[in-house]
Amino acid sequence: MKNILLLVHADAGQEARLQAALDLTRALEGHLTCLDVIQLPVLGGDYVSVSGQAILLEDEQAREAENRRRLEERLLEEDVPWDMLRATGDIAGCVSRAAGLADLIVVNRQLDTFSPINMRAIATSVAVKSRKPLVAVSDSCRSFAVDRALVAWDGSEPAMAALRAVTPLLKLATYVQVFEVTDGRRRSLAEEAAAYLSRHDVHPVVRVLRDEVRDPAELIREACKECAATYCVMGAFGHSPMKEAIFGGVTRRMLSSSDVPLFLAH
Repeated sequence: MKNILLLVHADAGQEARLQAALDLTRALEGHLTCLDVIQLPVLGGDYVSVSGQAILLEDEQAREAENRRRLEERLLEEDVPWDMLRATGDIAGCVSRAAGLADLIVVNRQLDTFSPINMRAIATSVAVKSRKPLVAVSDSCRSFAVDRALVAWDGSEPAMAALRAVTPLLKLATYVQVFEVTDGRRRSLAEEAAAYLSRHDVHPVVRVLRDEVRDPAELIREACKECAATYCVMGAFGHSPMKEAIFGGVTRRMLSSSDVPLFLAH
């Protein structure tokens, strides 16, 4: 896990993404690739003139040029290797297309500050379309500490993908907990995840909680607080009706309200 891809765009979440990406790049001794996305105008109404679209696009290009200039000045002072790429289009599509050789993508889980950009939808789309792991942070995040991790485990294919992808990062942690919520109708799978990690010299604490009533997302957030986790690992589900009904709501609610950065994979 050496190639970190960072979404660059002049929005309220950029500083959080930047700080998390810098911390991750340092911790992993990797390379930071910044993708500056010029978003095509999203317009309402039945008719907008071509000249109107061109003016809006020109404004967006000017904002991003200045944003890119300021960011490049800052990166020259940082102790990480980096490069800057540019793309024009919708944010999720641009990030997914640029992710071919990325090991990890850094985006926002949601913008808590008002914005017309739906970062929660972007995070979900990038996780599903790129098939690459991503870190999703709140817009108030200012660091990414690798020392304490909680793995939200349910034995699903996305959870397995997340565990395989995050293992290099977990090896840097001083504490890892595998946390499973069960209704008691199937056997616990948490020990299997712990056994997998142990073969990679990661030795987690296993906690299995039986609860048939409370929202799993709420239980995961509480578990993160109780063990002072600095980030949470979980599978990311798409929007097929069955998966959305069973699992997707947990992903969606964690993207909306997690107190810690999320490490997601699909």
